[in-house]
Amino acid sequence: MRPILKNKLYLYLTEFFAGMSIMAVELGASRLLAPYFSSSQIVWTIIIGTIMIAMALGNIYGGRTADRDPNPDRLYRRITVAAVWIGLIPVLGKYVILGISALLIFSVNSNFLIWAAFAACMVIFVFPLFLLGTVTPSLAKYTMENLEDNARIVGALGASNTIGSIIGTFVPTFVTIPAVGTSITFLLFAGILLALSLLYFLSGGGRSRGITAALLLFLLSCVLGYRSHFAFWKDDLVYEGESVYNYLQVAETEDSVILSTNVLFGVQSIRMKEEGLTGMYYDYALAAPFLAGVEERQAAGSPLDILILGMGTGTYGSQCARYFPGVQLQGVEIDGKITQLAHRYFALPQNLPVVTYDGRAYLNAVDTQYDVIMVDAYQDITIPFQMASVEFFTLVREHLRPDGVMVVNMNMRGQKEGNLNQYLADTISQVFSTVYTVDVAGSTNRELFASNNPDMLARMEENLALCENSELLWMLTRVAGDLQPYEAGDYQMTDDRAPVELLSMQVIDDLIRDEVAYYKRIYESYGPQAVIDSL
Repeated sequence: MRPILKNKLYLYLTEFFAGMSIMAVELGASRLLAPYFSSSQIVWTIIIGTIMIAMALGNIYGGRTADRDPNPDRLYRRITVAAVWIGLIPVLGKYVILGISALLIFSVNSNFLIWAAFAACMVIFVFPLFLLGTVTPSLAKYTMENLEDNARIVGALGASNTIGSIIGTFVPTFVTIPAVGTSITFLLFAGILLALSLLYFLSGGGRSRGITAALLLFLLSCVLGYRSHFAFWKDDLVYEGESVYNYLQVAETEDSVILSTNVLFGVQSIRMKEEGLTGMYYDYALAAPFLAGVEERQAAGSPLDILILGMGTGTYGSQCARYFPGVQLQGVEIDGKITQLAHRYFALPQNLPVVTYDGRAYLNAVDTQYDVIMVDAYQDITIPFQMASVEFFTLVREHLRPDGVMVVNMNMRGQKEGNLNQYLADTISQVFSTVYTVDVAGSTNRELFASNNPDMLARMEENLALCENSELLWMLTRVAGDLQPYEAGDYQMTDDRAPVELLSMQVIDDLIRDEVAYYKRIYESYGPQAVIDSL
């Protein structure tokens, strides 16, 4: 036995750092997958499920091999392999994810994101966590000298693992990922595991096969992986980073600046370099102030109070400030890093107030009433369930003046019965007596306007007649003509039951199926090379 094992503290440290690394990898897995598949509850379920599978198999294998061959060298070799594998994730993980997605997109007809996320987890994370799963049963074998204190030793090992897991949960979330990113987080914890193994193998003065190779691979991972880009194929990014809540990328085109929190889907905010209308849903949402009587209120010297839940980079707030001088604006954005980017890249006025807070928590904390409340609180590609329920929209209604208007951006327009937008609109109809919707041309967005004022549409027409901005008047006259009264159904979401992730996945499946239908026909007729040539 190597001299270092005579000190039981080293074995407990091995258990401690193994537990810490497992949780760090789990949280890193979420951030690695989120830019491609979202960070919804479904993706988290897949991550936790696959990791539990790996750990269970590792526990079984570790116990059997320790009984059959109680040589600690085998355990520390497994830790070495796990460390190298984890270190390679920042280098190769994104290519594996896109490769799996490319294969499945032509073979899976439904639940694409679920299958792709599951396959990516199995390929990338199961093996190293299976190896780390062998640590606890193996260490139990090496630390027990008799049966009189076996329960105490198992308890101490379990406590070491748990304490390490606790630290491994908080450090990545609040320290390493926001400060240095997901890639360096993987490399950091891979380095800790590799250092443990090196200390073990060097303690006896001997050399172990593969240690030099492991060190070289890890160093190569550090060189290639520390600047790993999630959207490595894009050449128009002016910023790519991470916050506590989101993966963030800012892209610049000839005429606009765009914020996305997901590599593959959606645009969260946009600023047109030539100030004016964007051609997106923000323009449609400008109908809300007219539905609330903005022109007559300004003429009377009583400007509207507007609250924006989900401020993003401030596109809607900036438009309201531009087209309705004097309005009182208040933005709420949970991700403070997005607000920083808004000032840096999106020309968000410094005098436009933004509170870093959860939208629903903000409504619970204030008693102010508003004329317009904009709800645009998407996380990745889905709505937080707590901002999609009867209870939430009741809270919004309580913060609106009697003739106030709520506008909701519904990001994914579904076609099937019981789709996400139908659930949202039916839920809102439980709270507000008057609901109108309009589809945003050229996109999958739909804007919903709700109020307890039955005459809000007539009020909009009256206020449009007072509008002197020809560009805005043309746009909103078109919107007013397309507004449709919503006929409520029986779908409803509550705090207790709001399956927004599953409903979002259904819409995404439809969008993906429509987008790839053309390439799928090419693939079926001419093969993969023809698809590559057509891209």
